[in-house]
Amino acid sequence: MLLEDLQVILKIAEFRSITAAATDLDLRTATASAALKRVEKNLGVELFIRTTRNLRLSTAGEKYIPQCVQALQMLDQAKQNIKSELDIVDGELRISMSSDFGRNLVIPWVDEFMDIYPNVSLKAHITDSNIDFYRDSVDLALRYESPDDANLYGFKICNVPGILCATPEYLDRYGTPKKPLDLASHNGLFYQLYDVINDEWKFLKGKNEYKVKMNGDRASNDGEVVRRWCVAGKGLAIKSCLDVYRDLLSGKVVSVMSDYKPRSTELWLIAPSRQSITPAVRLLRDTFKEKTHRILNQLVKKGILDKSVIT
Repeated sequence: MLLEDLQVILKIAEFRSITAAATDLDLRTATASAALKRVEKNLGVELFIRTTRNLRLSTAGEKYIPQCVQALQMLDQAKQNIKSELDIVDGELRISMSSDFGRNLVIPWVDEFMDIYPNVSLKAHITDSNIDFYRDSVDLALRYESPDDANLYGFKICNVPGILCATPEYLDRYGTPKKPLDLASHNGLFYQLYDVINDEWKFLKGKNEYKVKMNGDRASNDGEVVRRWCVAGKGLAIKSCLDVYRDLLSGKVVSVMSDYKPRSTELWLIAPSRQSITPAVRLLRDTFKEKTHRILNQLVKKGILDKSVIT
């Protein structure tokens, strides 16, 4: 029995559809159907009950599929253990990343990584929406948040302060806010997740928190679009320091109201299981740490960030 056929079976069980499983695996439907027939013939039982409208597990399938999952996980873990012992760096990296950070920083970093390790391949999933590892066919997620699911595995890459920023030209025209109350007369540029517009901005000064309900004429579910608006002088935006570091260093945008800190976060590399953490993933983690800490050090030297961010 071919391992590839078993992997097809598990996808069919996951999607309850031969066509959907084939699409996810980049196979023809006929190829996936043939794999199912070979496995069922080898076992001498039907794993699925087919109707004109759907497909569900048979009694035999309900018993076989979980054991099949465990067996394949054990084989995969054994394979990864051998690679780890031999320091073999290869395999496909299926990574989810946010739009602005992903397009402009992570993709070039991974390109450099693949030049060093040519047996590594990449499938990039670029989105600002929340990731579901079991729905989105990714093995890793590089996200501005720590994992809140105890079943996930994660590596903290770095601290990521938020920056309230605008262009010098915008500030010359509309004035520079000194405190949260001053923001009432300014135009906010907003990130939108699904139907929720993040137009309530929060700031910390010491132990005090300040909330400001902003007015603004632009919102997008793409973080890069928000940054582009900001660089074009359309208003004020709160962005990750990593997203805008080049704009800050070049002077295209400046940090505003630096005594009042927007919410800071952390950058994490997250995996759904220990099996996903291969030698390539560990090396990529180290690459991300090196690259981000270099950026943070540059921002500290320029006086844009406090040195505590890298300690």
